Amino acid sequence: MELYQVIKKMLLTEKSTIMRDQANQYNFEVNPKANRIEVKQAVEKIFKVSVTSVRVINVHGKLKRVGKVLGKRKDWKKAVVTLAPENRIESLQ
Repeated sequence: MELYQVIKKMLLTEKSTIMRDQANQYNFEVNPKANRIEVKQAVEKIFKVSVTSVRVINVHGKLKRVGKVLGKRKDWKKAVVTLAPENRIESLQ
């Protein structure tokens, strides 16, 4: 899988901002077929940083109702990447 197919987008939420400031951790939405090794290699090559750990979470889509119809949002995969203490991803700050 290519690098830019592994990482779909960076997640910028209030919780992810706190994690970035306190623990040097960044959240990404990743390809559902990607594993933690592919995520680590993609982040290291794209952002030119050193990754110490990667945690991968399968997020289940929420059930949503529109009138009488019950629908479901898509399932997706999230990766929490911890960088080495001297590294930061500067394009976000």
